[in-house]
Amino acid sequence: MRRVSFLATMLFATSCFSVNADQPENQLDQGKVTAGGKPVTLLGSGIKVGDQAPNFKVVNADFTPVSLSQYEGKAVLISVVPSLDTGICSLQTKYFNEKVASDYPDVVMLTISTDLPFAQKRFCKQEGVDKVQTLSDSVWRDFGEQYGLLIKDMGLLSRAVFVLDKTHRIQYKQLVGNLASEPNYKAAIESLKAL
Repeated sequence: MRRVSFLATMLFATSCFSVNADQPENQLDQGKVTAGGKPVTLLGSGIKVGDQAPNFKVVNADFTPVSLSQYEGKAVLISVVPSLDTGICSLQTKYFNEKVASDYPDVVMLTISTDLPFAQKRFCKQEGVDKVQTLSDSVWRDFGEQYGLLIKDMGLLSRAVFVLDKTHRIQYKQLVGNLASEPNYKAAIESLKAL
């Protein structure tokens, strides 16, 4: 499968998607994320460890709405990527699918991006991703706004990892400072062990 560069994907997304400019900026995480060495502006409500995770509405591969409330009573790991068709996002998704999901079968593993469901479905089939559920924020951008991860003027989500306990309180948050870097997997796994 041919991978496009992260920068090419960002440029394409910038030209194709627009984000509501009226959306407030995420003040909590202001200045914490860069792309190509330049800071990006995140839109939406920032959240922190200890907060109750906001409910959100995304869609699955069949465009069926999915919300966090559907996983009531279950611990959840949310892996957020800008686009599955880039190398780092692919590595991140496959890492949680292959190395983490089997060790934590009672934890719901979600990967959320703004890729269209068709693209996510194709990616999962080609890459053998079968333990992590891929969900799309392309329809409403509700997840990105609720979690403060929507990148202004790009239509993409910032790379992040969240671990929620069974009551959906946020136990771990990593907002990856450089969009082109992988998250700290070891820290995420340590937070899963602590649940």
